[in-house]
Amino acid sequence: MRDHETGGHRARKRFGQNFLSDPNIIRRIIDAIRPQPGDVMVEIGPGLGAMTAPLIERLGHLHVVEIDRDLIARLRETWTPDRITIHEGDALKFDFGSLADGPPGGEGRRLRIVGNLPYNISTPILFHLAEFAAGVKDMTFMLQKEVVMRMVAEPGTEEYGRLSVMLQYRFRMGRLFDVPPGAFRPAPKVMSSIVRMVPLPAEQLGATDEDLFGRIVTAAFGQRRKTLKNTLREFMDDVDFVAVGLDSGLRGERLSMADFVAIANHCAVRHRPAALPVRPDA
Repeated sequence: MRDHETGGHRARKRFGQNFLSDPNIIRRIIDAIRPQPGDVMVEIGPGLGAMTAPLIERLGHLHVVEIDRDLIARLRETWTPDRITIHEGDALKFDFGSLADGPPGGEGRRLRIVGNLPYNISTPILFHLAEFAAGVKDMTFMLQKEVVMRMVAEPGTEEYGRLSVMLQYRFRMGRLFDVPPGAFRPAPKVMSSIVRMVPLPAEQLGATDEDLFGRIVTAAFGQRRKTLKNTLREFMDDVDFVAVGLDSGLRGERLSMADFVAIANHCAVRHRPAALPVRPDA
């Protein structure tokens, strides 16, 4: 790759940099995001600013999270602080909740998150972002198509797994359209897709113990060829499977997200520690 292919900036593999350059694709993505003046929006990995420029034009002001110091310098040369707020650092460690904080005693602002996510760390970023779902209005990302297919996969399909269940538990997912390798510089070796994630209302999140829910989902997909009787033996016995109405001979990929919630809630009640006796003189 020659430097001038990306405006003089050499894409760094360790940051998973592939810069979007097709104006038609950029326009289509921005139209899908539908940025509105007054939106509190943050772009992860603005890179050379292909999406940054039209976002700022429509929003007036944009937050960005960028780790590459050379790109940060370019952003500062291009836009003034009243147009862009640059958060220098790793998106995996960034507190996105800080941007959704409202005034003391008031309601928080609903954050919108967008970006061309680095493909080499896409799954960890998605799980990190899920932690801030309560303060988010929506998220629109470009990711490797293979990852997006796993995110939106249905039970019983090859792509269905832990990522599918954990994200669909917290978000309404939608794959919008594909982006070919030729839309980037340098061109990746894979097809990309645009995905939208809209947080579900708190009342629809049925797990009474979300940490337990996560551990059960992880265990169920830890050894995909084994049945639930084996993968969930730490949590369930034959009586438990009968109680929740599930066949222990199934594999995790056959269970719906609602099935996993039912298992987790059953286990939360069954394994809840007994209340300590109250002393008479307490």
